[in-house]
Amino acid sequence: MRASETNEDAAALALRALVWTLAEPERATRLLDVTGLTPSDLRTRAADPAVLSATLGFLENYEPDLLACADGLDIAPAALVAARRELDA
Repeated sequence: MRASETNEDAAALALRALVWTLAEPERATRLLDVTGLTPSDLRTRAADPAVLSATLGFLENYEPDLLACADGLDIAPAALVAARRELDA
């Protein structure tokens, strides 16, 4: 069963997306540059809904990363978008 078909928590999904994003150094650097986050922010605030939302927003704003992340996590891209909306609510 695909993760998007389960009741996976938005924060848990976003945390998985953050880990996926940080796995590739160039993409991780872009995340920091675009969001203004620092490595220290990520270490201390990784579970913070604002950081998780920023990560998902970063992915949403560059469709190739959004699609690659969704594929890597075996979920639909719309699940990432929905998780960001839920975190922002």
